[in-house]
Amino acid sequence: MLFLGFSSGLPFLLVFSTLSAWLKQAGIDKTTIGMLSWVGLAYTLKFFWAPVVDRLAIPILTRLLGRRRSWMLLAQCGIAAGLAGLSLHAPEDGLSIFAWLALLVAFSSATQDIAVDAWRIEAVGTQYQGAMAAAYQLGYRVAITVASAGALWLAADLGWHIAYLVMAACVGVGVLTTLVISEPAARANPLSAEQERRALAWVEAHAHLPKLLRDIGEWFVAAVVCPFLDFFSRIGIRTGILILAFAGCYRLTDFTMGVMANPFYLDIGYTLKEIAAIAKGYGIITQIVGTILGGVAIARFGTRRTLVAGSVLVIATNLSFATLAMTDDPGLWGLGIVIGADNLAMGVAGTALIAYLSGLTSASYTATQYALFSSFYALPGKLLMGGSGWVVDQIGWPGFFLYTSALGVPALILLYFLMRAEAANSPSTAS
Repeated sequence: MLFLGFSSGLPFLLVFSTLSAWLKQAGIDKTTIGMLSWVGLAYTLKFFWAPVVDRLAIPILTRLLGRRRSWMLLAQCGIAAGLAGLSLHAPEDGLSIFAWLALLVAFSSATQDIAVDAWRIEAVGTQYQGAMAAAYQLGYRVAITVASAGALWLAADLGWHIAYLVMAACVGVGVLTTLVISEPAARANPLSAEQERRALAWVEAHAHLPKLLRDIGEWFVAAVVCPFLDFFSRIGIRTGILILAFAGCYRLTDFTMGVMANPFYLDIGYTLKEIAAIAKGYGIITQIVGTILGGVAIARFGTRRTLVAGSVLVIATNLSFATLAMTDDPGLWGLGIVIGADNLAMGVAGTALIAYLSGLTSASYTATQYALFSSFYALPGKLLMGGSGWVVDQIGWPGFFLYTSALGVPALILLYFLMRAEAANSPSTAS
């Protein structure tokens, strides 16, 4: 899981901030750079093709490797091909091919995430999901460091083309891991099978339709409709709506604050080198520590209690940013303490959320349901973060961090009602 987490994290910044740095150095205007960042919507919209990953067999590959590993390998080949293609082109020579290659990387990376998440959930029992989430996040954070600081260092000394070629070679970590791990045993939920039979009965009742339409309808019902029916049938409509609302609110603080972090550091007087050393170096280390602590806390105290702790910590650390904004000369120590606490909180909260959402998926529809959850928790925050700069302009930095802290309160309230609803429905699962 550690190495698969690395494989998932590696492409992410290579189509975001790292690619933006290359485009900036190549003289591409900011408007175009911003538009190219839209390729990252693939990560948010991946639930649209998750049913395909969940149900469709890849000729030859699925027979040799199994359902999850075959899709992992295909996606990793797409990532490597896209990164290698980027290394062979210069953005100033034409952005069209550059944009298509970046989209290939993002689409393949999102597809890999679908398959890896499904493998993570299916490979071990619920009691080990906290440890799996921690290992995944640890590998992911190491990959983020490689794809940001590592790629920038290579670009400075050897040029962007070599940097992206080396990143393409690093995809080999995921390929090798995919080839040596075992395919998890296929499991089916009896309730899901019954729902699928009833849904398909409706399709069979429309035998007058052309065979192609009936085949498409049968696949759509089994792959798309049934995962949603399964979720709400198992959880209940009221609890299901609470879960989706909670997932959408839990990371609002992280998303809205994160996009304005670097402008804030620069505004209060820190240099780029100081930001790189504290935020990108020391900050990554503390987030890894938070990830490990999150895994330990889940094993010791349970997922729900760790979710509460993570939410409270994120709110508190955002308030500490407001304190930093009101301090005349906080120095590097002040920056280090605040960033360390914030990253530690994000590590705990992120691990808890991944473990919690993983435990909600059905064995019959792992990829589709988890893709829905992960897309849903990211979308509201990404929509809100677009207005973060406007909020800062209106109320200033201290007010902004009070605002981001307040965004964490709805998740705590929803979590309280969610825990009550889950305890009422099944007391044994409310720990």
